[in-house]
Amino acid sequence: MTTCFVAGLRNGTDRPADRRRKNFLRCLKSASTAVLVSTACLFVAPSMAAESGSIAPAFEVSGINGTVKLSAYRGKLVYLDFWASWCGPCKRSFLWMNQLQDRFGAQGLQVLAMNLDAKHADAIGFLSATSANFSVGFDPTGAVASSYGIMGMPSSVLIGPDGKVVAMHAGFNEADKVELENLVSQNLRRMANK
Repeated sequence: MTTCFVAGLRNGTDRPADRRRKNFLRCLKSASTAVLVSTACLFVAPSMAAESGSIAPAFEVSGINGTVKLSAYRGKLVYLDFWASWCGPCKRSFLWMNQLQDRFGAQGLQVLAMNLDAKHADAIGFLSATSANFSVGFDPTGAVASSYGIMGMPSSVLIGPDGKVVAMHAGFNEADKVELENLVSQNLRRMANK
């Protein structure tokens, strides 16, 4: 497995947040042009990353079926997944997220996949070959991912019906499915008992 490590810029005129954003975009552009083929890309973590118990950073982005706003899902349990077309584990996670949405959607779960490809055509190509029966948004600048402190792909954030971060998870493999499904199920039961 190849991993992309992005070192911070050493230009004294850049603010730390500007450096993180430039590094994040450089890594995405490299991956989307096939200069780098990787299954995970690690970034410099922002100083204001989302944490369990904190209010999830709001966003409004374009999506497959129009505008996607986190606030539109208030009252639901949101499984927010960050992905890119070049990410192998991301492709494997889509089938599972379809099953997750089908299984738990009626109980109040909303899967939302946030694409980080710099080129929109790359994301659309992926989606034409891999179905998504859940909401999909586009974050080509990486602003949303940065606000959540995403350090690799795929990464997911579970957001409660109150808009607070319940948990964050990096990566995706077969062993993660059970753990993540249990987490979703437990939080849906809590919602039902309130």
